[in-house]
Order: sequence, then C-alpha cells, then structure tokens
Amino acid sequence: QVQLVESGGGLVQPGGSLRLSCAASGSIFIISTMGWYRQAPGKQREFVATMPRDGNTNYADSVKGRFTISRDTAKNMVYLQMSSLKPEDTGVYYCNADVITPMMEALSSWGQGTQVTVSS
Repeated sequence: QVQLVESGGGLVQPGGSLRLSCAASGSIFIISTMGWYRQAPGKQREFVATMPRDGNTNYADSVKGRFTISRDTAKNMVYLQMSSLKPEDTGVYYCNADVITPMMEALSSWGQGTQVTVSS
C-alpha cells in the first residue's frame, strides 16, 4: 500500500558528486521521518542519514560534512546530495520512510534500492 522508488544512482569517480531522489506514494496520511541507508557487498545495511518533518537531521559520522539530506514534504520526497565521494561509499542505497496511513497505521516502508558505484 506504500511504495518508495529511488533514483539517481550510477557510476561516479572518486571526488565526484551524485544526487539521489526518493518518491513515496500510496496510502499515506503523513510521513514522520524519511532517511537513507546503504549496504556494501558482504556487509550489513547501515544508517546514512535521516530527517524528520521538523527538519532536524542526523548523519552517520562517515558521511557528515559530505552528504546532505533534504525533503519536499508536500511531495513526499526525500533527497540525498552526495559530494566528495569515496570508493567506500559504494553500495546499494535504500530509501526509508516512517509512514502513518489514513487508517492510522504506522508502517516502516523501504524502497528497492539504487546502486551507487564510486570508482576510477
């Protein structure tokens, strides 16, 4: 009933930039927190950044100062601007949303993921 679709992934050289987008749709009343997580090959999924409706942001130490999360709350979208990319940023990036449905259900929804590869 709730779908998240990521876009913007691809291949970029070290030091380059990339902007990820995520659009949420379906049975949505409001979305409290939206965020980004990533998973490198052979590793567990890890937290990258989150942003609640009030605009207060949280970042993993590994990306702080390089990544910026932003939201368009009216359009149920979240973005991740990535700069000064490093090879260790490589992985599948997943969008996450804490959704309240019109039936007052609380759901944690995940997208399919988008591949980000940082390599020369």
